[in-house]
Amino acid sequence: MGSDNSLTSMRGLVELATKSLDDIVQQRRESLLNHAVYHRINTIRDLQIYTAHHVFAVWDFMSLLKRLQHDLTGLDIPWRPRGEEPYTRFINEIVVAEESDEVGNGHYQSHFGLYQDAMVQLGADRAPINFLLAQLEQGVPWEKAVEALPVDPRVKEFIRFDLNLAHHGETYEVAAAFFYGREDIIPEMFLRIVDKLGTDARLERFRYYLERHIEVDSDTHGPLAAQLLDHLCGRDPAKLERATVIAREALQWRIKLFDTVVDRLSSVPS
Repeated sequence: MGSDNSLTSMRGLVELATKSLDDIVQQRRESLLNHAVYHRINTIRDLQIYTAHHVFAVWDFMSLLKRLQHDLTGLDIPWRPRGEEPYTRFINEIVVAEESDEVGNGHYQSHFGLYQDAMVQLGADRAPINFLLAQLEQGVPWEKAVEALPVDPRVKEFIRFDLNLAHHGETYEVAAAFFYGREDIIPEMFLRIVDKLGTDARLERFRYYLERHIEVDSDTHGPLAAQLLDHLCGRDPAKLERATVIAREALQWRIKLFDTVVDRLSSVPS
């Protein structure tokens, strides 16, 4: 019963965090949840285009997460205790799921790897994301690797926003993008897509990816991310204001990413 009460309390924090947003953030959140992209995804071809763009959001999410892991857990050598045990466990639990989730039959896989498999199953174009990963593997600075990407400039700006934040932002700023731009909004976004999926066998891995995120983000990760942000900002007006600015920007760049998908869907013959 204690864990149920704790979860109810954490969900209350999510509701409080969402209600306390300023009008601009609320408007952008609603714009994202009512974006035209959800109505435009109707065929396998549409999903091929969507995933070829969205995979960059799946990938750069890990940089935000790893920055939080660096700041809130003991990753330095020699090791030093951080004194943030509840949040250390939360972040490490997300890392375990994102880097090595159970995917059935005793196998483990990262969510990024799962998404890549879904793209293969769908027949989506993985050349741009593979180009980026190859550039980074060769030691090319991320700024140059992103600039060289053969994708719409809005996709590049989406990536730059997250990676600049992961590299240079304050911990609470990263947590704001992590919560408002990811953990809070993802379950509702993915529900709008998964409800439209048919029974085509090529959708199996993609459906599993969406349903897994809906499950863990809405029940556990979202509430804990809200609690973490509340802890990091406290009652500091400057931090709360800056967190609001980050929330606005994170949502706006996600909207632009989806605008890119819609424009691409409109330009490609059915």
